[in-house]
This record gives sequence, structure tokens and C-alpha cells, in this order.
Amino acid sequence: MIDIYLGLVHYPVYNKNFEVVASAITNFDIHDIARSCKTYGVKKYYIIHPSASQRSIAGQIISYWREGYGREYNPDRSRALAAAELADDIGQAVRDITAERGRPITVTTDARRYDDGISCVQLKQLAIQSGQPVFLLLGTGWGLEKSVMAGFDCVLRPITGASDYNHLCVRAAAAILLDRLAGEEWWRQV
Repeated sequence: MIDIYLGLVHYPVYNKNFEVVASAITNFDIHDIARSCKTYGVKKYYIIHPSASQRSIAGQIISYWREGYGREYNPDRSRALAAAELADDIGQAVRDITAERGRPITVTTDARRYDDGISCVQLKQLAIQSGQPVFLLLGTGWGLEKSVMAGFDCVLRPITGASDYNHLCVRAAAAILLDRLAGEEWWRQV
């Protein structure tokens, strides 16, 4: 078992014209990724955005479900959002993880293929051998800006399906990657 932290990065990311932008935090991403994180034992789920107003809106949503009427109305959602944290940049999240658990292996994802990309199996082996936690970063919009990606330890190979279409929503990509990294190895039990 490896310790996984997940970061949903909203800046710097590309828009569809490959301009660097800050994307908006969405309610669906907060809830759905938190549920996947809880299911797969993620230690913390960082929602990363430089805008104080965007973090404030996200904080109100999280607070409502963790402490407000939402906690009574839907305790399962409250449990899922317990690991959600807000950060203004990737560095803040890395410092937090380092203080809590030691320097993480920083890993990013992209739908584009990189020559030095690694598989989820290779990442698991690396984390087990090193004893380091994994900080898995997913970009919103059309992916993380390339110079930022160059600063990470590893890039995961893209998720591929049965067709040449490759544009998953970030919620689906997070769930698939978490299942590959922390899920039941069902193929070994056949």
C-alpha cells in the first residue's frame, strides 16, 4: 500500500487555444473527486487555485458539507470531503505533505504522451521501494502548462481506451488513476 495525496490544479493550465489560464473550480470536481479519494484511501485532496475568491467559494461548499446542514443531510458526503484542503499553489501543498509525511514523489498526468512517461505499475514500485508518498497532480482545462510539468519527478502515461478518442473529464481520470494505484488487483484473483 502506498500513501497517495491528490492535487487538482487550476493554474497554470491551458485552455482549448493553448493559452495559459486559471480555470474555475467546479462543484462537480469538488464532490466527485473527494468521493473517489475517500474510496481509495487518499490522505489529502488538494484543490489548488491562486484566486482567493475561487478558494473562498470552494471553502464555503466544503464547509457546508463538513459542518453545516449538509453534514446532517448527507453524512457520506461529509466523510468524503473530510480530506479536502485548499491551497493557493502546488508548492504550498508539497510543503504541507513534506511536513506531514516527508518529501513526496511528485507525479503529473496528461492526455498527451511523453517519451519519459511511466506506468502506474512503475509508479507503485517506485513508491514502495523509496517509502515516499505519492503526490498525484491532475490539471484542469486542457492540461497543465508544460514548464510546470517539467518540474515534477514523473509523468504518468496517458489513460488509453479502446478508441483513439482521448479527452476524459478530470473526475473520470482521477477515478481511473486511483483505481490503478490503490484499487483491488482484480486480475490477479481470476
